[in-house]
Amino acid sequence: MAEVKGKWVKNGTGPGARSSHAITIVGQKAYVFGGEFTPRVPVDNKLYVFDLNNLTWSVADVTGDVPPPRVGVTMATVSETIYVFGGRDSAHKELDELYSFDTCTNKWVLLSNGDSGPAHRSYHSMTADDRHVYVFGGCGVSGRLNDLWAYDVACQKWIKYPTPGDSCKGRGGPGLAVVQGKIWVVYGFSGVEMDDVHCFDPVQGQWSQVETSGEKPTARSVFSTVGIGKCIIIYGGEVDPSDLGHLGAGKFSGEVYSLDADTLVWKKWEDERGLETHPGPRGWCAFSSGVRDGQLGLLVYGGNSPSNDRLDDIFIFTPSVA
Repeated sequence: MAEVKGKWVKNGTGPGARSSHAITIVGQKAYVFGGEFTPRVPVDNKLYVFDLNNLTWSVADVTGDVPPPRVGVTMATVSETIYVFGGRDSAHKELDELYSFDTCTNKWVLLSNGDSGPAHRSYHSMTADDRHVYVFGGCGVSGRLNDLWAYDVACQKWIKYPTPGDSCKGRGGPGLAVVQGKIWVVYGFSGVEMDDVHCFDPVQGQWSQVETSGEKPTARSVFSTVGIGKCIIIYGGEVDPSDLGHLGAGKFSGEVYSLDADTLVWKKWEDERGLETHPGPRGWCAFSSGVRDGQLGLLVYGGNSPSNDRLDDIFIFTPSVA
């Protein structure tokens, strides 16, 4: 099997060490919201902005319906608008609000609060295409979930898709990506670390569990995930949970893998692990697709370390071969 290589570059540090937070990119700016430094204690509800050109941070001067602090939250972008969904507040209550943030006006808007959309949850996954924001799974009020929803940003309505059935157990911290028009659910935690892959075709309205081969990663959750071309790229994650649950640090991976959506073959990437420019093993990071030198890659900020110390550094990974 041909070797695939990629490169990590460190882009400094963020406004504070944290995990269970979210990041998304609009143009040449990355936006960060939520997270924790102390387990289960939200840091604040400021919206931090990272300029990818000059590598400087600022705090957005915002108006409107500002979301309260939360952990286990997700963000995704459609055009110049950021969408934030769910999470867990300081009283350990699962949340169900969907907010939008207009990066042109710096205004927050509360779009829905669960009346017609997904139920309360945290540690779910979120992704987007050019019209929809997708939400899958997570930790609900009564257990882990396996439902898939889409928010149509043009119609401003939630769409509930069919559930995948018992083969795709409810889970927290799964990978979620839109690749070639299909929605892919990768791994996650269902009480044990999972290593299954499921695919939903929104045109056909059908789920399928896919059998993969190649250099398959071990079971894991709370890893970083992006779709690049026809591949789903994942980095890091928890491969063995802590006996202390969320209060402790489990065993983390520091590897990069990709799954080809056509061939369903996994490949492990050679990414100069061990160098100072490599982020090393971690999970519970904020992540987003990002561009370096005109090439699409994976941006990672913070997360939890094997020592249970929250991290504050920023890295971007770009593949040399997709």
